[in-house]
Amino acid sequence: MTYASSARQPEPEPGQTWSRGAESPADGPEAGVASSAVNDSNVVPITAAHTSRQGAPRHADTSLPNPETAAKGKKSTPTAGKVQADALRMLGCVRIATVRQMAQVITGEESDGRSYVRRAMVELEKLGLAETNGKDGKHRIWNLTPAGQKALADGNELPARPKAGTGAKAVRAGLGPHGLAVTDTILAYTDTVLRGRREYLTDWQVEVNHAIKQTGLSFNTDAVLAVPTKTSEVRLFELDNGSMSRARLAKEVWDYKRYAGHRVWEGARGTIGGTYPFWQRHRYTRSKTFPRLHVVLAGKAEHLLDNRLQALTADVKGITIAVWANTLPRLQGGEPWYEIGVDDPHQRRARYPEAVGR
Repeated sequence: MTYASSARQPEPEPGQTWSRGAESPADGPEAGVASSAVNDSNVVPITAAHTSRQGAPRHADTSLPNPETAAKGKKSTPTAGKVQADALRMLGCVRIATVRQMAQVITGEESDGRSYVRRAMVELEKLGLAETNGKDGKHRIWNLTPAGQKALADGNELPARPKAGTGAKAVRAGLGPHGLAVTDTILAYTDTVLRGRREYLTDWQVEVNHAIKQTGLSFNTDAVLAVPTKTSEVRLFELDNGSMSRARLAKEVWDYKRYAGHRVWEGARGTIGGTYPFWQRHRYTRSKTFPRLHVVLAGKAEHLLDNRLQALTADVKGITIAVWANTLPRLQGGEPWYEIGVDDPHQRRARYPEAVGR
């Protein structure tokens, strides 16, 4: 497989090869996220240095704040109440997860931490706050109950989302692998791009609806990260777990362009008025540019994911929103993203008719 040069060319035309994205953990524009806003301009420089992970440790700590290290260098035993609270917060954000995934976050330990989390989940199940409705192989898939969601809301731990589901129906229907892959994407992004900053986990939401009633456009974004940059207040994530056709995947990406291109007319009666982007007026009102879309490919062998990435690049050629793509294994390994779409609001406006005023 061949890649285009990592150096950014003026006004690139995405083709069958890709340009390397700059969203790397060490030197990219996301490096400053820990100090509030990130320099996330709509024209992101592509640096040649981003061919491998640099600077950050390969397995950065993505856990929630864990117990203090004892004087002799040994970790103290996590309290049961703390592990239960962390498990509730995590499931409130990612909706479904296995004990392995929760241990990776809550204790920062791969195997030893699972026993703590497993015991915590048993207690939460007894309290009616969490439940399991299926398995991923031998691993039980956990989700909150409505009572667990209410406990989080009552404790002001997370923003209330009255219409948010628990994920139980999807797991019972056999759709758990997709949700677990979304959780793996969130953990990998937190590890490799957000430098393992554990506090950012509660800034994620999954299955976030975007809709424009006037046009009938409606779709759910797999995950949204609400960590503001200098130009946008969120980042959008779509995951394909190998279950969609090439045409369906391309349509889902183009739906974001349709959403970004829709304009609404505003103006007091008797005035000329004007048109404005729907998303900027009614959804992401503090953003200067349409949020970047990250497409993550998973669920297949690496060489098949490469083929799928090549095909997606061709299918979205000429799209006028910022689209970065990666495979889940590469994201977990800390490799940079591939830029396959560039934000261009002027071309978007030229391609969409003006909204009709009163």
